Amino acid sequence: MTKPLMILIAGPYRSGTDDEPARLAANLRALEAAAWPVFRSGHVPMIGEWVALPVLSSAGAEGLGDPLAEQVMYPTAERLLQHCDGVLRLPGASRGADQDVAIARERGIPVWHSVEEIPGYVADDAA
Repeated sequence: MTKPLMILIAGPYRSGTDDEPARLAANLRALEAAAWPVFRSGHVPMIGEWVALPVLSSAGAEGLGDPLAEQVMYPTAERLLQHCDGVLRLPGASRGADQDVAIARERGIPVWHSVEEIPGYVADDAA
């Protein structure tokens, strides 16, 4: 591998949470758990919520139920996919993650379903 890939980590964030803060935080932690293996393997992990949530907040939105959320959350991932070299699709029902995968496939961007599949994967004990 000659250049690090920017890999969008896609999986459930709002799905099944009823926008309850503790459940949203748990889903974000699950997404972030994949960030270290991606980074350890020489790549740049990216999670759409890392970008979308501060944008939403700075726009003055009052949470995910705010009408602005529809203008920020999914479009952020779509814009990020213009810069990403791959998508790591984590398990779990997620309309947004499924949309990320569809966009990636339309654009010819590889999609992996486990960290072990990403190019140059480095196991934890080898780090």
